[in-house]
Amino acid sequence: MDNDLSKVYYRIREVSEFVGVPQSTLRYWEKEFPQQVAPMRNSGNTRYYTPQQVETLKLINYLVHTRGMKIDAVRRELRGNAKNVSRRMEILERLTEVRSELKEILNALEKRR
Repeated sequence: MDNDLSKVYYRIREVSEFVGVPQSTLRYWEKEFPQQVAPMRNSGNTRYYTPQQVETLKLINYLVHTRGMKIDAVRRELRGNAKNVSRRMEILERLTEVRSELKEILNALEKRR
């Protein structure tokens, strides 16, 4: 799935792949964070997430899995400090990308020797 979130809505399968968690985890977070993550549903009960909801789910994933926070702490963090959390997550993602690129360059240089 692309990183630019150019679609208007995403199905749960797409969001699961993008965020990197099982669909069951997304459904659980939907119950735990009803104000932040309440996807639209069609008549067939299919969930449709907005790009903003996908970003919120990425934040939740970052706080739970990367920072090791409990759900209650994540709720408090999102209520009071969501902008700073988002910024830290973006910085971490960018640093991870740069590290990956540097590893590729190092591998390419080692192959030339």
